[in-house]
Amino acid sequence: MLSKSKTNEDYQFHYSFSGNPDQPLILFLHGFMGNSHEFDEAISLLCDDFYCLTVDLPGHGKTKVLCGDEWYTMPNTADTVINLLDNLKITKCFLVGYSMGGRLALYLTLHFPQRFTKVVLESASPGLLTEAERVERVKRDEQIARKLERSVCRNDFVTFVYNWYNQQIFGLIKDHPQFHRLLEVRLQNHPIELAKSLRFMGTGCQPSLWEMLKKNKNPVLLLAGEYDEKFIDVNTEMTNICESCQLKVIQTSAHNIHFENVKAFVENLQYFLSKHNI
Repeated sequence: MLSKSKTNEDYQFHYSFSGNPDQPLILFLHGFMGNSHEFDEAISLLCDDFYCLTVDLPGHGKTKVLCGDEWYTMPNTADTVINLLDNLKITKCFLVGYSMGGRLALYLTLHFPQRFTKVVLESASPGLLTEAERVERVKRDEQIARKLERSVCRNDFVTFVYNWYNQQIFGLIKDHPQFHRLLEVRLQNHPIELAKSLRFMGTGCQPSLWEMLKKNKNPVLLLAGEYDEKFIDVNTEMTNICESCQLKVIQTSAHNIHFENVKAFVENLQYFLSKHNI
């Protein structure tokens, strides 16, 4: 795995390459509290057939925001991802995003459609439809951000992360035999940085993408876990308004499909991204 950081006046952006450089490239975008290692197990199964680029998004991993907090927002983060691709001389690639990274992936797809040939969104949404919903979500995320800021002690941070997975969308993920491994990846982040990510790139403050989605022409595969009813409903509505979206419900998983059922996750990626599946 080749790991590097790219510095400009706004970010020191950390990224890694793995897999076969002679094969098509996939850009992976992790979820909240993840990092560039989010998809390691899936990538280990894909590395013969694809070249994989992973990044640490602002507020996560080794990436550092060098300017003001506005550089944590989705539009600025998206511009920086495009700048990174430009600097790496990547004109087109496949795109895979999970949860928060899925929301960013959809933003990238709709604003830079010429850059991404096929897109996979795992447990993601176009944001919230109404201003009232967004205001309420911002209030809720602010409360969570304050909890994070009080969790600078490792024991408090462990408690925060453990409680995070009590949310209904995660199903029985804490019963997974490798949950401790997931927990350790999350604990590699810094609570203060995560709080900034939540405040400036949370679902409540991101631009709503529902109207733009109606005009999308890029092929999009939506993945939702069978135990994640909320995102099955959201993704079903996405397929209703966008003909280029297709939904696949993945068995024996909830929100974090690539962790709970990595085999099905990889099989669906391979089939959807294959040359013959247009």
